[in-house]
Amino acid sequence: MSSGLELVGRDSGIPLSEAVFRSLCQALCAGLYRPGDRLREEEVAQRLKVSRTPVREALGRLMAKGFVEPASGRGLVVRSLDAAEVLELYAMREILEGAAARLAAQHASQPEIDALTDLENAFEAQAGDTAEMARLNRAFHETIFRAARNRYLDSALQELQDGIALLGITTFSIEGRPATAAEEHRNLIEAIASRNPDHAEKLARIHIQEALRSRLRLLQER
Repeated sequence: MSSGLELVGRDSGIPLSEAVFRSLCQALCAGLYRPGDRLREEEVAQRLKVSRTPVREALGRLMAKGFVEPASGRGLVVRSLDAAEVLELYAMREILEGAAARLAAQHASQPEIDALTDLENAFEAQAGDTAEMARLNRAFHETIFRAARNRYLDSALQELQDGIALLGITTFSIEGRPATAAEEHRNLIEAIASRNPDHAEKLARIHIQEALRSRLRLLQER
């Protein structure tokens, strides 16, 4: 499914190939393209209203990252992660997001804490729109990454966030998960705002553990 594919970031002055790459990553994260779906250069170019050259460059980057692989015939196909890869991904998320929350509790500015609250309010207002929940959830986590004030940690976590795009349907499709995730977010914001690094790290790790449980449930149902 790709009807919602849109070009993002073009007005920010970034190269066109980067804008196409970001658009495809966003589409993957939103579930517009799911594991097993084909990505054809010509089709993507038509949908984004760009030439095929920046699309070719963007698809090459996706393949280098392991997000897509050659399909039989023309085009590429979105990869899917097996259970072992999912466990590896979430193990690293737990460690690194715990570290990010700890650092955010030490360094986050008040505007960043306010931004977390605003994002959480928006998340909770998206009843039933799981794609928008997933987008807001990523923005929430990325705000914590930036608040940690560590560019290397931020870069590593962005790579892991991109990997989530290969998991297919969001865990917010599971009944009750949006509500529990919202409570986990609220508790995490409170720990960061109260400058409690130990508690913030603990809550972030619990949050990822709960997300993994939901992800494994989806894998079992697949």
